[in-house]
Formats: sequence, structure tokens, C-alpha cells
Amino acid sequence: MMLPRLPLLLVSSLIFSGLIGPAAARAASETEASFKKEIDPLLADYCYDCHADGATKGDFSMDPAGSLEDYLKDKEHWIRIWENVRAQMMPPAEKDQPSDADRVRLSDWIERQIFELDPDNPDPGRVTIRRLNREEYRNTIYDLFGVRFDADDTLPPDDTGYGFDTIGDVLSISPMLMEKYLVAAREISAEAVRPHQPFIPTTTISADRIKAAPPSKRTAGYLPMNQTSEVSVKQLIRHPGEYRVTVEYETWGSKEATSHSANLEVWVDGKKVGGDNLGWDNRKTIKYTAKATLSEGENVISLHCNEASPPEKGEQSLNIKVLNLHLQGPMDGSYKVYPKEYYRVFYKGGAPTDPKARRDYTKEVLRRIADRAFRRPVDEATLERLLQLTDIAAEQPGAKFEETVAHAVTAILASPRFLFRAEIQVEPNNPGKVVPLDEFALASRLSYFLWSSLPDEELFNLAKKGELRANLDAQVERMLNDWKAQRFVQNFVGQWLMTRDVEGVNVDPRRVLGIKDLGDAFKVFGSRQRRAMKDETEMLFAYLLKENRSVLELFTADYTFLNETLAKFYGIGGVKGDQMQKVSLPKDSHRGGIFTHGSLLVVTSNPTRTSPVKRGLFLLDNLLGTPAPPAPPGVPTLEEAAKGKKKKLTMREMMEIHREKPLCASCHARMDPLGLALENFNAVGMYRDQEDGQKIDPSGQLITGEKFSGINDLNRIFTTSRRVDFYRCIVSKLLTYALGRGTEYYDGPTVDRIVASMEKNGGKMQDLIKAVVQSAPFQKRRGDGDL
Repeated sequence: MMLPRLPLLLVSSLIFSGLIGPAAARAASETEASFKKEIDPLLADYCYDCHADGATKGDFSMDPAGSLEDYLKDKEHWIRIWENVRAQMMPPAEKDQPSDADRVRLSDWIERQIFELDPDNPDPGRVTIRRLNREEYRNTIYDLFGVRFDADDTLPPDDTGYGFDTIGDVLSISPMLMEKYLVAAREISAEAVRPHQPFIPTTTISADRIKAAPPSKRTAGYLPMNQTSEVSVKQLIRHPGEYRVTVEYETWGSKEATSHSANLEVWVDGKKVGGDNLGWDNRKTIKYTAKATLSEGENVISLHCNEASPPEKGEQSLNIKVLNLHLQGPMDGSYKVYPKEYYRVFYKGGAPTDPKARRDYTKEVLRRIADRAFRRPVDEATLERLLQLTDIAAEQPGAKFEETVAHAVTAILASPRFLFRAEIQVEPNNPGKVVPLDEFALASRLSYFLWSSLPDEELFNLAKKGELRANLDAQVERMLNDWKAQRFVQNFVGQWLMTRDVEGVNVDPRRVLGIKDLGDAFKVFGSRQRRAMKDETEMLFAYLLKENRSVLELFTADYTFLNETLAKFYGIGGVKGDQMQKVSLPKDSHRGGIFTHGSLLVVTSNPTRTSPVKRGLFLLDNLLGTPAPPAPPGVPTLEEAAKGKKKKLTMREMMEIHREKPLCASCHARMDPLGLALENFNAVGMYRDQEDGQKIDPSGQLITGEKFSGINDLNRIFTTSRRVDFYRCIVSKLLTYALGRGTEYYDGPTVDRIVASMEKNGGKMQDLIKAVVQSAPFQKRRGDGDL
């Protein structure tokens, strides 16, 4: 193939006219020279037969339309070559293959010469300012105020991009949505910031803290009436005065009434303050109350038990079980408290009566809320405006202190600083300016990545001190061990592996299972099975994450998570109860790895049958990172393609007829083998050997050449020859979810660096998360615009 070049005279004229500089001209010349010397011969050996000199197989031509310089500047063209070379999709398996060294040489050349990437200084890309999605909004409100806000009822569903609802470009805001946010802000403020009456506090002491003197191990939880017992507890009292001491207990030992009784006495600091005679009582909870004066400091509260009358012959002995001891006081009301939720906002309690102290307190309350809501310290000018809103609200007749603060909190929750995750940059419109995120933006990226919510106090304080970046690994470990990490599992896995869809996807168990009665069909496959399938996949991922196990166990695990309902559905015995639990699988089990999870199998099926196309596409897109292009218009269904055939066709036979069309063949050669490998599982995820009386053949060959006889072989392929593809895919999915944008060609060096670390550590899950957090795209950003 002859490639045209830019005439020397034209290059010279462009240089002297100033349209291109000498350095750029030299770079272009060097790129052309290296292409002719290193790359053109490589492409001629392996690509040009099908894609050059007029050949356009797969609707892709490598013949340049213009000059060589223009050809080498066509990034979209080279991206397709780069992607296929990296994934070993081209050349086809039946053609001569370049060596691994040649593939690396070609890929590296494209990255350096065409994309102009520097592996040592990866381009972090740009991120569109992101609105909080519904999940993030719901979680942020809960973590900020403890209010469980029903975001699904108030806010519309979020758009998605690249498979996730965290993508900045689709998280826009319309005037109607802004109105909904205003309504939500008022509702939340009214719930979170409302007046409460103070009350006399009660301290509860559990029975296991009330103990006998050593060496006895007796506690108040077991006091036999036929024995003399004394148990005590030391309690620090900060507010002295008269207290109400309530013993909450039950008696047990006999189902029938007996004459056995005992005296239970309450003592404080060596003085008896009350007592009662206890006997048989079938109430589950009994209370006895005494009054006592407690002094400031440590007080010793004791319970003495003495037998009053023994049981008569033939009667059973009774026992006292103290449940709790309650101390309420001081009863004169000299010290009162507010409900726990009140202190989330009003951290010092009620408002001072002094006007200046009241205003100072209001300011600090608003500062604490705004700092956390805006995910960075609020500026003084904004704080003053919020104070002015409280002044306006205070002018209303009968306005209470809390209501004035709620007025300002409504403004905070309706502010773009709350609704959007803005990241401050020195030159936001300069696409060539790359800067590290400030520590507050980094804290937000981290918390919304792993918790789908705002930074907690520890993250915020580290950012405030400028110490977060130096402690990232430790913070990632802490956050993954927090209960809020379950949100990451549900939101990332829920979209990556589509477990969010399991409970709602349309599958008709009557048609699939051949059961006429709808009620009977739902007993076999209904909401309980769907919910357990969702939990199975998410719990496997969560287990690998918590235990820092290899991501490859998604394919190789010889265990899974089941409850009795799902185990019965899968035909696995020995599992009891509704609780999901880790279960070791029998060696001859048809289950093991996510290819056999009901969740994956159900969401990739049609309502009445399996769909090898959907299943194949799912594996290509979500596990190999090599999605097939969309189908051309007017493609007939499988059933239409099989019309006129005399016999009932298997799914494999229908697929073979379907891909006889040249337009369909190339894509189906990629999808079908993967989808047909899962044909032993029907549309509801139940195992089967036959379809319509004919034996199912799950064997096949990938477009990259690997042959397999079934799912076990496919698992092996995904963890060996296609392991790097899977690593690249999960890294790309995590970056997309975390960054709020799709991965681009300039993310190649970052992805490769993380994949290389996975190859070294065996693909450990927590190490993968740390590598994503430590990557340049997560740590840095550049300005908007095109480079």
C-alpha cells in the first residue's frame, strides 16, 4: 500500500507562514519516519490483506483518504486499531498472529506517537461537574441529619451513561427538577431541624454490668431466690440530686404458681433505699421503682436478694432475672437533655437566652452544617447571608429558634454547592493545565466512590489539616471496613453486573418452566428467589472485597452465598433458614462463579426464553471490555429466522441460521459462543441438560481462538488467556464509576499501570481499589476543553 506524503515545499511554506512551528513539524516528520520504518511493515504483514488496497472487511479501511500526515492525525481511526490490538481481537484467530512483542510495540507506538501520551505523566482527563444522583442524595441526607428521605418518591430516576448513574454529563438539572429539590429541602429541614422539648435524662445499666464481688462470676441476670446474693455496679454521676431508680426484671423457674418468694432490696452507697417482696409472676417484664439521692462522682448501686419463703414440697424454685437498671434524674429538672437527633444539628443543646450568645451559637450551628453539606469550609460571606435568612425567619410571629435555623438549612440544601460536586481548579477553562485535586475535593471523590455519600468527620478533618493524601491507603481500608461500604457494593455491582435489575426484570416463569398456574410458577421462581439471587452476587463481591481476595474468584469460587430458598432452587441440599450464608459447593455442582449466578442469567434472558445474544453481549461488555457494535436496523428475530423449518430447532441451530447473513456474522462470531456457553441454564437460571428433548451443546470457540467445552473451560479462559482483558475491564468500570466519565484512549497508561499491579498481586480486590484511588485520574484533573 503506497501512502502519500505531504510535499516538502508545502511543509516549508506552512512553517514560514507560522501555521505550524518548527518543533511541531519535526515531531510530525519523526512520526512519519517511525511509522514507515516500524509500523507500516507490521500492518502490511497482518492487516492490509483485509483492510487496505481497497479491502474493507468489517467496514474498516486502512487506506488513507488524504496525506500521510492527516492519516496519522486521525485519532478515531487509530483508536479502533489500538483497541483491537490490545484485546487481541485482530488479526482473527485463523490468521497469522503477531508476536506479543509486536503487539506491545504497535500499541506503545500508537500511544506515544499518535495519542502523544506520556506513561510517566498520565492525562487525568476532564470531569463534568456532577449533580448528586438519587442514591447519593438519599445517603448524604441520612449521614448529615439522620433523616431517612424517600428520594425515589420525590425525585425522578437518574439518567445513566457508560452503564452507571454517576456520570457527570448526564446528571443535568432542569427547572422542574430544581423545584423538586426545593420541595425536598423544605421537607428535610422541617424534619431534621425542628423544636424538641428537653426532658430529664435516663441512664440504662445492663444486667451484665451489675456483678457480684470476685471471685464470683454472678451477674444480676441470674439471682436464685433460694440463695443470698449481692451484685453491684459503680456509676459516675455528673449531676447530683434525687434520682428514680427502676429495676426491670422477670421471675422464672416454674410454669405453675408457687409459694417461693424473696426480698429484692436496692442499696446506694451502703444505704438501703427501697425493696420489694418478689414471688411467682408470669409477666415478661416487671418494674420496681425506688428513690435515691445520688452524689456527684462515683456511686455504688447494689441489689440484695434474700429468700423470704421457700417453695413447698413438690414446687420448683424460682429465679430473678434482672434485665436493666434505670437511673432517671435529677428529678428537680436542674439538668435536662434533648433527643439524640436534636444534637446532630444543635450540638450544644437549646439556644442561649442572651441575644449575642444566641447569634454566635446560630452562626456556629450553620457553619458546622454548611461545612459538611458543601464538603469544604464555608466562606464567611456565605455564612453571613445564611445568618440573614435566620433574621428574616425570626421576624415571623411566633417563630421558634429551631425554625429560624431550618429556614437557612433549606437554603443550604437547595444550594448548587450541596447539589453539585464541584472541584475548584486554578485555571478551570485551560485544558492544558493539570493540577492535583485539593484535599477537600479528594475527600469527596473518595467518600462518594466508596460510600455514595459525603465525607465523614475523620476524612474532613484530615483534608482540613492537609493530611488526607498522605493517609489514603489507611483511609481506604477504614472505609471498606465500615458498614457504609455496602453502598459501594450495591451501587457498583448493582450496575456493573446488573443486580439492581434482578427483582424487576420481566421473566415469565409460567412459560419458562411450563407451569400453567401463575401461583405455582411464582412459588418456584418469585420475589424470594430473585432477592436471594441479587444478594448472592453482591455478597460474593463484598466477601472478596472485605477479605482482599482475588477478583478472579468471581470465576473460580468453589463456594457461594445461599439461603434455603435459593439452595433449593439450585438443587443444593444442607442449607437451612432465610439467612444468606457462605456455602461450599459439591465437586459435581453445576454452580460456581458468576456465570452460574441466577442474577446474571436472569437479567440476560428474554421474558420467555434464554438469549445467547444478550448473554454474549453482557460478557463482552461487562467482563471483557470489548462491546460489540449495535445491531443494524431490520434484523429479524430468531423465531422469524427459523420459520419454515420442519423440526423444532435448538437455540444453537437458530443462532446458526440467524448469523448466515454476512451483515450479522462478524458480530455474532464474537457474541454467540459466549452466550451459548450458558445455555445449560434456562431463562430463570435453573440448570438443564436438554432443550425440547435435545441435548444442549455448550461448547464453542472465542474469536480470539480459545476453545471450550462448557462453563468450567470458560472460567479457565477468563482467568488465564483472557485474564488481562478482564483486569482491564474491571479497572475501566471502576474508573468510570469513580470519576463520573467514561474511560478514553488517554486513560490507557493508567489502566495498564493498574493492570500491571494486579498481575503482581494476583488481582486482590482491596489492592485494586487502592490503585484506583492512587491513580492520576482520581488524584488530578485538567481544565475543560479539548487538547
